Amino acid sequence: MAVRLPVFMDSHSTTPVDPRVLEAMLPYFAERFGHPGSRNHAFGWEAEAAVERAREQLARLIGVRDSKEIVYTSGGTEAVNLAIKGVIGVNRGGGDHIVTTVIESRAVLDPCRRLEREGAARVTYLPVDATGLLDPDLVRQAITPRTVLVSVMLANNEIGTIQPVAEVGRITRASGVLFHVDATEAVGKIPVDVERMGIDLLSCTAHKLYGPKGIGALYVRRRNPRVRLAAQIDGGGHERGLRSGTVPVPLAVGFGRAAEICGEVMAAESARLAVLRDRLQARILAAVDEVYLNGHPERRLPHTLNVSFAHVEGESVLMSLSKELALSSGSACTSATLEPSYVIQALGRGAELAHASVRYGLHRFTTDEEIDFAAERTIEVVRRLRELSPVYEAARSGAAIGRSEPR
Repeated sequence: MAVRLPVFMDSHSTTPVDPRVLEAMLPYFAERFGHPGSRNHAFGWEAEAAVERAREQLARLIGVRDSKEIVYTSGGTEAVNLAIKGVIGVNRGGGDHIVTTVIESRAVLDPCRRLEREGAARVTYLPVDATGLLDPDLVRQAITPRTVLVSVMLANNEIGTIQPVAEVGRITRASGVLFHVDATEAVGKIPVDVERMGIDLLSCTAHKLYGPKGIGALYVRRRNPRVRLAAQIDGGGHERGLRSGTVPVPLAVGFGRAAEICGEVMAAESARLAVLRDRLQARILAAVDEVYLNGHPERRLPHTLNVSFAHVEGESVLMSLSKELALSSGSACTSATLEPSYVIQALGRGAELAHASVRYGLHRFTTDEEIDFAAERTIEVVRRLRELSPVYEAARSGAAIGRSEPR
């Protein structure tokens, strides 16, 4: 079977809309175009029913018992901002301390830094180990009487490492501190249950689970404890007053259908993708020397492979493959900068290996043939670039240039 080029392997940035999702959305653009807030006629009733049905579909996927706890946003970034700034805003004059990690996405780190600059909050950034794992005991030690929020991502968007969120949840619950989880990369890929994991706030987005771009959601716990947030957008009091603005009905319908499909196929899909990922990894590591796996070798998302090729610039690999393979060297949020990945550096890698990282993101429609093609072309390109590299030749001759022991 011929491989259709280019091959998309950047699913951490976004995923293709599933045809079944598109089919569910289409009627709500032209035929069923009502406003979900119009409660005086059938067009509005139909739109509201569709939005609420979608809310229930997403709620089931993440273990939410009451779908009213789901608040629609424009995406994952807005959901994160509402969670973090909302908690600090409502606690003004009370607690002002946030605990998070150094490898969170920019959607978490940038709001935290803004709050610090404005003098509204103090933030503790916890380190991770060489595989990207957070030690829950560090969370326990960081919590103070002024702490109001702990924010830890469920799975990292660059290296795929899955954090011990349930353990952190037990710590925050015992301490009386709210717990926010950025699950943008994890929802639809691995099981998520807000009750079992002790989560009070959870952010996610549709376009990472084969739904449309432009809509996300924030889970906001209503009891035990009841989470209060300061709204960040005013006007109309939509979404329980937490997020004013017209809910985009077609996007909500697509989000709900995408969540429903993920619930049905996630177990089998994740198992298949893990096999393909391991095949890709094994082929590359067997054919190329000085390749370093970034992230946890086992406790990671099934569709994620992040490796660093020593003595080769990651950007050079990406540019050489760009017409054939859609890959990334890190988060799409930071693609405009040439700075080395702060996530890879947080693992203890030097700047050279951070610059040399390449991320492969498999997805629902990735084929066996595409995996073999990606492995073959990657191997060819890395070998060719190293042949042109005097640094690589010097390293092979015994010079200790940017060496790092594999993990």
